Amino acid sequence: MDFSLTEEQLQAQKMVRDYVQKEVAPIIKDSDRHQTMHPGILPRMGELGILGICIPEKYGGQGFDYLTLGLVCEELEAMDTSLRVVLSVHIGLNSMALLQWGTEEQKQKFLTPQAQGKKYAMFGLTEAGAGSDVVSMASTARRDGDEYVINGEKMWISLATKAHHILWVARTNPERPDPHDQLSAFIIETDRPGVTRGDIHGKLGVRAGSTGWVACQDVRVPVANRLGEEGEGFKIAMSCLDNGRYTVGSGAVGLIRASLEASIKYANERKTFGKEIGKHQLVQQKIARMVRDYEMGKLLYYRVGWMKNMGVRNTKETSQLKWFATDASFEAANEALQIHGAYGFSDEYDVERYLRNARGAIIYEGTSEIHQLMQAGYALGYRKDGDLRCELPAYDESAWRS
Repeated sequence: MDFSLTEEQLQAQKMVRDYVQKEVAPIIKDSDRHQTMHPGILPRMGELGILGICIPEKYGGQGFDYLTLGLVCEELEAMDTSLRVVLSVHIGLNSMALLQWGTEEQKQKFLTPQAQGKKYAMFGLTEAGAGSDVVSMASTARRDGDEYVINGEKMWISLATKAHHILWVARTNPERPDPHDQLSAFIIETDRPGVTRGDIHGKLGVRAGSTGWVACQDVRVPVANRLGEEGEGFKIAMSCLDNGRYTVGSGAVGLIRASLEASIKYANERKTFGKEIGKHQLVQQKIARMVRDYEMGKLLYYRVGWMKNMGVRNTKETSQLKWFATDASFEAANEALQIHGAYGFSDEYDVERYLRNARGAIIYEGTSEIHQLMQAGYALGYRKDGDLRCELPAYDESAWRS
């Protein structure tokens, strides 16, 4: 097994690390305090090619593989979770779905400008009454000739007031006996009549990002905007979550690293009882656990990235990654704050922001409880992966780079 990274992967990693250190580090605390996304973030990520990092060049992307996507997410979240969230929704939950499920016409119309960074994308699944219980959603899409009439409201949507396109899941076939077959997916342009949206403020974390709601009232979209066939919406949504969870998990590994690096720096500077606090065994214990969890998290997301590159179904492994890494990132941030003592309780240091940001990832993209149930289901034989169409196309460098 070869765990070494290619020269191109290392260059992409360095490019993103340099970007966040030079351009985001000076502004991130202010954005977090004011609970606003800096207006330069999305355009700059587009200019650098980050918004299309793993999309084939023929669709406007950079043509990197899926492991590179994980590496980029680690670097982004090592600075701030709000940066990684952009990739989770724009690429993981939307663009990769278009790559997997979209027609050639849909890829040219929607995927290409998204990969080029000219348009921003989001994902509309969660509702006020439908989170973990996806099939209980109230949104509807009624066929009317060559159009669908869409009604409903989505909540906790990242980039709600920034994005140009939303992948929207709604109920189209209520008469079907299996509720999983009642849902369909659509790409909706946010400038269509009847689309309204707004921001949500007062969040515990990810304050430097954009989170809000999107509502559709008698919004008409052409049949050509439907992604996949009628009744495939649940299947499409779950495939989106496989990709989104990969970005969340690899990003959480970056947050573990950030907590570890901040703790090492502080432990080597701060003195108590006549010596650096890093020489106290209980502080060493906390740092050792961060080292362990960082290395374990990296191995998990490297494995999932490799599986995606091979075109191998990875729902179980991605769930393991997301569950472990998000729980571990919260623990690492909590221990980092403890190492910093009273200073960690202040936004003078970054660790209090790490802790607030880490808490949300234990909820979104499948709660830790949902992932525990998934893993138990696999182990006990109650859960099996079926339709292979739910997996991304395998990475082919010659095809991606042409």
